Amino acid sequence: MKKNWPYLAVGVGIVTIIAAVVYYQFQQKKPQQAAFAPDSSVYSTQNYTNLVLDSTILIDFYRLHLVADSIQKDVSEFYRRRNYQYAWFSENKLTNAALNFNQQREAFISDFADSSLYSRQIDTLLLEAHTKGSQFLKRPQDAQTLELLLTTAFFKYTDKAFTGSVRDPLDLEWFIPRKKKDYQALLDTLVSAKGNPMREPVNRYYVLLKNKLQYYRSLEKKGGWPTFDFPKKSLQVNDEDSSLIALKQTLVMWGDMSETDSSALFTDSLTVGLKRFQHRLGLVENGKIDANTARELNRPISFRIRQIMLNMERLRWVPAEMEPNMLLVNIPEFKLHVFENGKQIWMANVVVGKEATKTSIFRGNLSYVVLNPYWVVTNNIINNEILPKLKRNPGYLARNNMEVVSGNKVVDPYSVKWSSYTKNVPFTIRQKPGPGNSLGKVKFLFPNSYSIYLHDTPSKSLFGESSRAFSHGCIRVSTPEKLALHVLKNDPAWNEEKLESVWKTQKEKWITVRPALPVYIVYFTAWVDQTGQLNFRNDLYGLDKALEQEIFGEYIASKS
Repeated sequence: MKKNWPYLAVGVGIVTIIAAVVYYQFQQKKPQQAAFAPDSSVYSTQNYTNLVLDSTILIDFYRLHLVADSIQKDVSEFYRRRNYQYAWFSENKLTNAALNFNQQREAFISDFADSSLYSRQIDTLLLEAHTKGSQFLKRPQDAQTLELLLTTAFFKYTDKAFTGSVRDPLDLEWFIPRKKKDYQALLDTLVSAKGNPMREPVNRYYVLLKNKLQYYRSLEKKGGWPTFDFPKKSLQVNDEDSSLIALKQTLVMWGDMSETDSSALFTDSLTVGLKRFQHRLGLVENGKIDANTARELNRPISFRIRQIMLNMERLRWVPAEMEPNMLLVNIPEFKLHVFENGKQIWMANVVVGKEATKTSIFRGNLSYVVLNPYWVVTNNIINNEILPKLKRNPGYLARNNMEVVSGNKVVDPYSVKWSSYTKNVPFTIRQKPGPGNSLGKVKFLFPNSYSIYLHDTPSKSLFGESSRAFSHGCIRVSTPEKLALHVLKNDPAWNEEKLESVWKTQKEKWITVRPALPVYIVYFTAWVDQTGQLNFRNDLYGLDKALEQEIFGEYIASKS
């Protein structure tokens, strides 16, 4: 596996000088980048210096380099706390921190094709500081400029690489709160003598996905994979077709076949490779080149790279360290993941909300397990689905084991003049516990403002579908009994036998979960699973498209 970041070591008696120029093309521009390795004659590991900035030059620097107000504030605060002492020079030399940060900046520019962080002036001045050593500081204006350019670049970089390009994820229907990171403390650590090369403070899923991005970038530079004109007839094992040659090459690039087979024969190995590909993309695993499989195979590498980048952006929004014991539902994957002590121990199929009734993205705490639950019908369902039926025949409620409640009193549905209501019925309508109850035998509550919860369902057949967006927003779980036992495993009063005894009564029973279990409802269309495999899913709710417009909107407009 490739390393995420360059790690550099400088020891007594080791002298290494590397000077390189890295070219990266941004659309029709090719900015020049310089990379350096530490040299004891040029770089210093100390974090003090007698070099001090004139605070009055900051205003002129901001004006000349068009520094955003938010970055100005960060830079000014940083130097004010240092009494305007230089951060990137010490003992008349550049520090290792300058090298470490610049290489990370260049790596980010390359990985994400982000020219907004590129600075030709930084590269030019760093190269001169490297080649001229202490003589460079005899040009105080250039030294001050490089010092301030590096600090400004640091805050631009961290704001984008750590927090993300999107200012407010709430605008993109992402309601998981994110903790603001202390970039001042991060920079203090970086420029200190004890500071190690900086790493993005994000969770391990980000790191794994970044490795895949770097691999796909390398494939892209080699031309990516070919597209196919598959025959209209269905190919079977032992059939021959010229398109299979390129298909096998592509599956090798994807990692779904281990050896390149240059024949045009549909082999058993190709069947296995196709099933692996279909598994990673959430398709029906039939080992055939059906329409859905052909469509996903023909997506260009640029599409997959963007998909990876969009989901890395989302991963910047989640906590760097997630709770070791938690539940996680990934909406486009239609899966519930159960974690214990930081490891996934099992997962289950789920049904999520239809596009018209989306499942919300948020974090909650699972606090209650309800056995034999009543289903309290939402106003939206009452208005759009039940009220028209009640107007025709109030007997609809009895046929569906439902009842009308006002406060704590059950109301005779025939006593209500349903025709007088168009919406906002002043009653509660609920379905009583029993075999036909829409919530099945159990529901799992993590109180939230979206009225979303996990629950059982009598409609088991839907779990066999490859795409499972059928609900009104809540999440149906394929293994509710197993989940109930897991959630209550710390409570000695509950075991499988006790649960079964309550289910037989068909009477509602609330159980408090202690401690509450974190639940994350997330939306990822690209991720690396526990086996190290890169997975992709379709953009179920169009949120990739919205995020792409937010991040790449200017680029899209320029191409349209």
